[in-house]
Amino acid sequence: MTIKAIVFDAYGTLYDVQSVAEITEDAFPGYGDIITQVWRIKQLEYSWLRTLMRRYQDFATATRDSLAYTLRCLGLQYDEATFGRIIDKYQHLALYPDAVAALEAMKDKKLAILSNGSPDMLNALVRNSGLDRLLDATISVDAHKVFKPAPEAYTLIEEVLNVPPAEVLFISSNPWDACGAKAFGLNVAWIERVTPEAMALVCVESETVAPLTMFKALRTQMDELGVVPDHRIHGLSELPALVSARS
Repeated sequence: MTIKAIVFDAYGTLYDVQSVAEITEDAFPGYGDIITQVWRIKQLEYSWLRTLMRRYQDFATATRDSLAYTLRCLGLQYDEATFGRIIDKYQHLALYPDAVAALEAMKDKKLAILSNGSPDMLNALVRNSGLDRLLDATISVDAHKVFKPAPEAYTLIEEVLNVPPAEVLFISSNPWDACGAKAFGLNVAWIERVTPEAMALVCVESETVAPLTMFKALRTQMDELGVVPDHRIHGLSELPALVSARS
């Protein structure tokens, strides 16, 4: 089946969530790494818990609540200005270096984002990074009030782009998202940015486990969920060749 649309996850796939570390370290010297990792882990956890509890709040709320949790559990005092400055970074996350070139090379296809991000967060981020000139749509799960990897979230792709799942290639570096998309019925390419071999080497070479290493162990390795992605790549730069081959 010909691929007619390529749909990307946003956070961790096109945009580097680790780029918040610069602002967290500036605000709380010596705590930047652990704030960054706990914040992201709790941000995802809150989205899944709210879906299971059927008490939906948008991703902007989950992002604020998870940062408040992180600072509280670490015993860090802050004022509204500092909190707002850290939160604002989510509208200015760094793109992965190969993102723009990859999208430009595939502009003959429909290109879109499907993200857990709330509409205001996503639209600002896409505009600030300049991807608005390359994307045909920026789709937020907020339209269905349920977070990925719930199947209802992935139905938004066909609703917005009018392309059936069999003709969509979904891209994510988040294993839980890649598994959710595959279970739904999409063609899936997973970006394996951290290999098990690299993880093992880091653990062997260090006597302690750094927060970033723990995050990579929890959130960058393929999950055991009974489904596997169709394709495994190591960066967005490999995507145009994969799409060309599929076409």
